[in-house]
Amino acid sequence: MSIKHFPPPPGVKAPPLSFGARVGDLLFISGIPGFDANGGLPDTFEAQFANVVTNFKRVLDEAGATVRDLAKVNVLLTRASDVATMNKLYAEAFGPAPYPARTTCVVVALPDPKMLIEIEGVASLRAA
Repeated sequence: MSIKHFPPPPGVKAPPLSFGARVGDLLFISGIPGFDANGGLPDTFEAQFANVVTNFKRVLDEAGATVRDLAKVNVLLTRASDVATMNKLYAEAFGPAPYPARTTCVVVALPDPKMLIEIEGVASLRAA
């Protein structure tokens, strides 16, 4: 079975990875951090979350999917104090219910010390 890769958007400096990879009916979305289109990382959690959602939805769109196709999402936060805000923003961005299965973890750090959030996921797609 072939794998279709979804590269980072043009101009985004990314590590050696695909933003997404489709295998059959599954789309695996890499951990998407809160960088903006110019590669900048905003200071606020809300702005980083908005950038994550924009880039996450871009990968879904390129694969012909939407948030309604998400089966599982993993959210990584660097501050437990952001959980309530994340839940509110998440409900707005990934709703309405039913939501995908989700794990939320508070981690010691992400690759860039200014990163406050990263989201990865798996979506179920119709056969191409």
